[in-house]
Amino acid sequence: MPTYEWKGRRGDLAQTGTISAESKESARLKLRRQQIVVTQIKEKGKEIALPWFKAKVSARDLAIFTRQFSVMIDAGLPLVQCLEILSVQSENKVLCRVLGQVRSDVESGSSLADAMKKHLAVFDDLFCNMVAAGEAGGILDTILRRLSTHIEKVVKLRRAVRAALTYPIAVISIAMLVVYIILTRVIPTFETLFMSLGADLPLPTQITVMMSKFLLRFGILIIIGAGIIVWAIMQWHKTYKGKRIIDGIALKIPIIGLVLQKIAIARFCRTLATLISSGVAILDALEITAKTSGNAILEDAILATRKSIEGGKSIADPMRENSVFPPMVVHMVSVGEQTGALDSMLSKIADFYEEEVDVAVANLLTLIEPILILFLGIVIGGIVISMYLPLFSLIKVIG
Repeated sequence: MPTYEWKGRRGDLAQTGTISAESKESARLKLRRQQIVVTQIKEKGKEIALPWFKAKVSARDLAIFTRQFSVMIDAGLPLVQCLEILSVQSENKVLCRVLGQVRSDVESGSSLADAMKKHLAVFDDLFCNMVAAGEAGGILDTILRRLSTHIEKVVKLRRAVRAALTYPIAVISIAMLVVYIILTRVIPTFETLFMSLGADLPLPTQITVMMSKFLLRFGILIIIGAGIIVWAIMQWHKTYKGKRIIDGIALKIPIIGLVLQKIAIARFCRTLATLISSGVAILDALEITAKTSGNAILEDAILATRKSIEGGKSIADPMRENSVFPPMVVHMVSVGEQTGALDSMLSKIADFYEEEVDVAVANLLTLIEPILILFLGIVIGGIVISMYLPLFSLIKVIG
């Protein structure tokens, strides 16, 4: 029996160890029974993690595959034939290989969900649990259609966020490069000219020259240091405590924090609605939703809600006690519980917050543009003016 090395946590306590099981999924199940939330698991002595060589299946590729799969199942094609066709025609080589292995397992008598659970890097818990619910209820085509819609909406949400970040990051990066070139290439030439002419340098010019000399001497070290700091923050964000501190700070940033909260709430509501409407039990649905929430603060709030439900409370009561969930969300969830239409209500909340995200992103871009223009004007304009000040003194002397 294979032995698996695992990392995880029980409550707030991080733990590691080894466990023997027939498969990775069996190992996860055993650990879950011990109330351990697994964050990493690999077969001892076989799996070597090389993150910079990892090929991935994008959400877009997965959405296309799921949509095509649902159409084929709805048309009455056998499951194995669907997988064979899709494995051949997919443009993503990783997805092709994985689908080939899934088809092989299904041909050997495995269920589709069990075959997909062997490839959690491609088909996550949300995907596998919904497929299992679809197989059990005989509505696999409907489930796959819901899944594809869900993934497409997630992709759309990510695209909106990237659109908001790309413009300011690109402008600031180009501005920093231009300033670096001016300070390290242009300013030294001006300094030599002024010194040869014996011009007195005003204070702004002296500051600019000092900055130029500082960058020439320590520029490479600053770049390396900045890279190390970014890398260290990214590594810290992967830890249990670091993720919660960084995500908590992110939610408190003016304007941006509100956008991040809306994105997290939209994703939570959309995922939970999709799972509940597909017949997944509420406790399992909340556990899966917590893992895919994308924010550690919201993840803790969802898991706290799940624990309260296990104790006999409704969904809305523990949500009301946590400030992460806006009052409107709590009220609509409460109404959904009372009317027996929780999935429908969650879908409406998700639709509302996705529209709110679109509006918030557009407003953020509108706000960022003048701030960037002002920033560039002050920085680059200040450097240019500081270099022209000595020229005025020289003109007076020559005159």
